[in-house]
Amino acid sequence: MPRIAGIDIPEKKKIRFSLRYIYGIGPKVSDGILKKLGIDGERRANTLDDKEVAAIAAEIDANHPVEGALRRQVAQDIQRLKDIKSYRGDRHRKNLPARGQRTRTNARTRKGRKKTVAGKKGIKG
Repeated sequence: MPRIAGIDIPEKKKIRFSLRYIYGIGPKVSDGILKKLGIDGERRANTLDDKEVAAIAAEIDANHPVEGALRRQVAQDIQRLKDIKSYRGDRHRKNLPARGQRTRTNARTRKGRKKTVAGKKGIKG
C-alpha cells in the first residue's frame, strides 16, 4: 500500500482519487499535482513505481499543508476568531452555524437533538 505524506492511500483506485484520501487534498489539487509531475491520473495507485510515489510525496510536502498541520492551522484560525470576539467566533463558541444559515428551522446538525420546552404553546398573552 503506497504511503504518501504519512497516509496509506487505497492502491486499487485510480491515483487521482486515491490522493483525495489525504486531508487537505481535493479534486483540483490532486489533478494539479499529477499534471505538474506528468503522471497520468487514470493509472491505479499500485502501478506507480517508488520514484513516482516519492515525487508526489515531495510535491505535497513542499507546497501543500495537509493532515495534522492543516488541522492545527484551521483550529488556530477558529481560536483567533474566538479571541477577538468576532461574530463568527461567537457562533463557533455557541456551536451554531457561522455562515449565515437560518436556525429557526433546520440547523439540527450543529444544534443537536430537539429540546422540547414544556408549556410553550399553551401560554396565551
